Amino acid sequence: WLMQPITKDTFRQYRVLGKGGFGEVCACQVRATGKMYACKKLEKKRIKKRKGESMALNEKQILEKVNSRFVVSLAYAYETKDALCLVLTIMNGGDLKFHTYNMGTPGFEKDRVRFYAAQICCGLEHLHRESIVYRDLKPENILLDDNGHIRISDLGLAIKVPDRELIRGRVGTVGYMAPEVINNEKYGMSPDWWGLGCLVYEMTAGRSPFRARKERVKREEVERRVQEEEEEYNDKFTEDTKAICRILLTKDPKQRLGCLADRAAGVKAHSFFKSINFKRMEAGIVEPPFVPDPRAVYCKDVLDIEQFSTVKGVNLDQTDNDFYSKFTTGSVSIPWQNEMIETECFRDLNVFGPQGTRPPDLDWNQPPEPPRRSLLDRIFRRHASEHTHIHTQILIHSYNY
Repeated sequence: WLMQPITKDTFRQYRVLGKGGFGEVCACQVRATGKMYACKKLEKKRIKKRKGESMALNEKQILEKVNSRFVVSLAYAYETKDALCLVLTIMNGGDLKFHTYNMGTPGFEKDRVRFYAAQICCGLEHLHRESIVYRDLKPENILLDDNGHIRISDLGLAIKVPDRELIRGRVGTVGYMAPEVINNEKYGMSPDWWGLGCLVYEMTAGRSPFRARKERVKREEVERRVQEEEEEYNDKFTEDTKAICRILLTKDPKQRLGCLADRAAGVKAHSFFKSINFKRMEAGIVEPPFVPDPRAVYCKDVLDIEQFSTVKGVNLDQTDNDFYSKFTTGSVSIPWQNEMIETECFRDLNVFGPQGTRPPDLDWNQPPEPPRRSLLDRIFRRHASEHTHIHTQILIHSYNY
């Protein structure tokens, strides 16, 4: 295949975009194609100190399985001396927490709430179809791209639920965890529909359902409210917004919208979404109600992103190397192919003849030309008769030599 190994030299590194649990996230660009991505760095010593190996590998393996325009995609996974790196869809438009609270009066108009909720619903449907429960739905995990479409990000707490089984696990973020998660009961996909209810409420009211903005309150009190109290609705809620929040924030998961026999289809059919054409939404052809300003930076100033302190007293050994080799598997095929198409490398490299005809070395019906002295030429000839796309890959990667 003559594939170059994926290393830090595959990319140009740019500014820091933010901070993740194990390290920083920065913008990067594939040198060969010019495509921009976000590079999430997981520092090796930090992972080891916090025993985060299984969480890191789990996130990487789940991202590999997911191919949806409503969930961030993994394009490459590689390592450096100090970090494991996930190269992901770049989302320059900021997160929903920033937009909900830092762009004027907290909260959004109804059409914007409905648009984001519909896209989140599509993302959850895709994850659930793969038997993945996300478990960490909150505004800061929903990111906007340059055009104003959103994607679910940060799949660190997502988990694959075995067929026809339920799981247990008290994970998530305080104020967004469903009652069944707080109670340590078994569950399937139900916590995600509760999370959607929390998001629709927060985008509408400009505060989360069980805690006022900046209210200083203990975890136990928030959890008590989630389990025992009914959320309150002000005049920002229309009747159908109130109705969908109530049925998504139903304490009993057996009665909750999204957890019934019709699953995501039942959520999409709710009157709140009556103006949404989900087929068009899934095809990416519904115009977003808000388009980020390309000159604005919708996040904390880069100087406000706290620096990580250095990790002391952690040594890496052979066991760690075994884990790294499972993690650093190079390029992921579907995002890589999309990159070739979007950046037009594939087209540029495969159209050589007049009026877009194939060159002789890609025409199956032509007799093979006599071999030339060049080794690279002979490799092209050998592979071209088998697979056009191999020819493309060799050419692309030869540009880097």
